[in-house]
Amino acid sequence: MIERLLQPEIDELIEKRDLGTLQEVISEWFPAEIADLIESLPPEIDVVVFRLLARDLAADVFEYLSLQKQEQLLHSLAKDHKLLTDLMNDLSPDDRTALFEELPGTVTQQLLRLLTPEEHNVAVTLLGYPEDSVGRLMTPDYVAVRSEWDIAKSLMHIRRYGKDSETLNVVYVVDHRNHLLDDLRIREILLAEPDTKIADLMDRHFITLKATDDRETAVQIFHDYSRFALPVTDSSGILVGIVTIDDVLVVAQEEATEDMQKIGGVDPLEYPYFDTSFLALIKKRGLWLILLFLGEMITASAMGYFEDEIARVVVLALFIPLIISSGGNSGSQAATLVIRALAVGEFTLRDWWPVMKRELLSGMTLGCMLGLIGVLRVAAWQWLFQVYGEHWLMLALTVGFSLTGVVLLGVLAGSMLPFLLKKLGADPAVSSAPFIATFVDVTGLVIYFTIAAMLLSGALL
Repeated sequence: MIERLLQPEIDELIEKRDLGTLQEVISEWFPAEIADLIESLPPEIDVVVFRLLARDLAADVFEYLSLQKQEQLLHSLAKDHKLLTDLMNDLSPDDRTALFEELPGTVTQQLLRLLTPEEHNVAVTLLGYPEDSVGRLMTPDYVAVRSEWDIAKSLMHIRRYGKDSETLNVVYVVDHRNHLLDDLRIREILLAEPDTKIADLMDRHFITLKATDDRETAVQIFHDYSRFALPVTDSSGILVGIVTIDDVLVVAQEEATEDMQKIGGVDPLEYPYFDTSFLALIKKRGLWLILLFLGEMITASAMGYFEDEIARVVVLALFIPLIISSGGNSGSQAATLVIRALAVGEFTLRDWWPVMKRELLSGMTLGCMLGLIGVLRVAAWQWLFQVYGEHWLMLALTVGFSLTGVVLLGVLAGSMLPFLLKKLGADPAVSSAPFIATFVDVTGLVIYFTIAAMLLSGALL
């Protein structure tokens, strides 16, 4: 798509300020394509191109822009009161809410004043729901019919109000107090006889979201039931809006990005990488690095505790990176698998014991594999270079048993810590790979030198 938008002809039109021809060209494009073009343009040019768009098209294009570009355009359009007013009123309520909740409070208040009374009430209502709730995602633009209506009357109603609906794939059935009774696919209404009652098409099997539900709940329900749109009700069952799949996909992407950043030991970024200031980037990464560095100090303390053993058998120090890195890697693997499985609902907190049994077996198997490789490595170097002396076999067994124990510990820690954090109400992704690695570094050293003291006592120690 970008290749089409940045073709030389378009660049030339912009450079020559041939706005009439440019307007004709981009008016045939899809809104997402125009948004890509505007994203690629510098601030002094993008607003010029945006002003070329027809009113309805401008609102559609604006919804595809990144938050940073939206804010920039709003600043550029501040003096064009009419265009800004039209844009704010034409935006779909859910996209407008997403914009408002990211803007400074004073800016949001100024933009709210541009809305018509009807749109103002909608915007204030949606902003009144808790942050990260389904209520912030929904739109009140839907079509609802009454159960006692016939198909002919329902179709007249749909034709009259359908143009303002977010989607017409689903029509909702409500009573006189707007309680949700059912949802019907539009094809069921279109294929029914004109005198058929809506009630005759209802089966009262429908899925709803609560306005106060967390956004992640919506992602999971959309995934489980493969829906294009879902109704949103309040605590008494009154239909207050709908959530569509496009908004849920954005949430899913944001949540996945946030989890990946947490797993990597970074506070989630509010903005894309290049739009995040240098100081903000340092702050997001520095805090975790400092915490992990303080954790690694415990590793240094553990090594200091065993300094006598290291001084007497220097060769033990050669295998420290091998031991602790294997434990950290295995723990990171297990944590990543479990965190992702919890996030997508493959299992719940109640499944901790089956997961633990499976990871216990996995950890033992993987530990034995790496332990055997460690033993073979010591044996091979002894055979080739004669570097470990007469007690090489005991050293090989020390390395082998230590690798088995440390990998097993890493797997158990990596798989169980996400369950513990989720049980405590924290985000499992906080049990990031670096955190697991730091934990296993310390405990791995204790395991290694304890086994060394047991097997090498009287020989090398």
